Amino acid sequence: MYEEAAARPRPPGREPVRTGVGTAFGTFGELLQGQLPEGDRDFLVTLPVARWTMATFRTGSASGGIEVRPAHKTKALRLARMIAEEAPPGVGRARGGVLTVSSVIPEGKGLASSSADLVATARAVGRALGVPMPPARIERLLSRIEPTDGVLYSAIVAFHHRTVRLRAVLGALPAMAVVGIDEGGSVDTVDFNRVPKPFTPADRRAYADLLGRLTEAVRTHDLAEAGRVATRSALMNQRLRFKRSLDPMRAICCEVGGLGVAVGHSGTTLGILLDATDPSYTRRVTAAAQACGELTGGAPGGGVEVYRTLSFRTAGGSLSEPVPVSEPVGEGAW
Repeated sequence: MYEEAAARPRPPGREPVRTGVGTAFGTFGELLQGQLPEGDRDFLVTLPVARWTMATFRTGSASGGIEVRPAHKTKALRLARMIAEEAPPGVGRARGGVLTVSSVIPEGKGLASSSADLVATARAVGRALGVPMPPARIERLLSRIEPTDGVLYSAIVAFHHRTVRLRAVLGALPAMAVVGIDEGGSVDTVDFNRVPKPFTPADRRAYADLLGRLTEAVRTHDLAEAGRVATRSALMNQRLRFKRSLDPMRAICCEVGGLGVAVGHSGTTLGILLDATDPSYTRRVTAAAQACGELTGGAPGGGVEVYRTLSFRTAGGSLSEPVPVSEPVGEGAW
């Protein structure tokens, strides 16, 4: 999926300019994150939301190398260079290229911004250079860079983020809204995952039970159970990344009739899950946003954001790239 420069005579041997575009969604933290008994394997379960990264790669650059814009997207630059090394001759590899990464996903908050940047980049560069990018190849490349969320799959998935391997495609849930707040600051995912986790054998068994419950909840579209699992996971994560707002957010969730509280386990965000198909949705989301606004006040994290989860068309979770959608009127900052 690439475009060639406008047709016009070109000197013999000169390669056409090729452009590839790729997208990837972010997540609102995770529905569940922990460690399983077998091999002490770290895992997470994604909560995809309609916030996007788009990457564009155009072959050819003034320097003859690969450049990235904005310049701080160094992980995406490293990935682009890795893919170029695997490209066949004659598709712009020798002349470099320019990678442009555009995202509305805040960085360092636990919303999979870095993962989305990398997945979008892999798709864009692969398309421009004629390098197929099936999930297995993307996983292999990303495993050389950093722990990664499972945002390359158009589904809710259980994913081994430290080894960058899919565990299972769970499927999709009915649409939810997440009324989210940010406690401020940022977290480096690589540093967070270097810290040993003090999980006991009992903890690992508990996480295995939660994964089983969540797998069944997704299969049966049981939002209430998904919310209970998310809340339990958030509470268990307090030892690793304490969030001072978790108890107040749980109280607000109860007051407005929410499903539960999801958090960025390695980030700074917390959010109240609401059933977007509930006839009382408008009243509930308004009440939750107002209460969250009162909770945060003038805190460094800023205002309240309302996110919409992605409900994928295929119940089993297509492995194809999802198409960005416009957010419903009324979503966003409050």
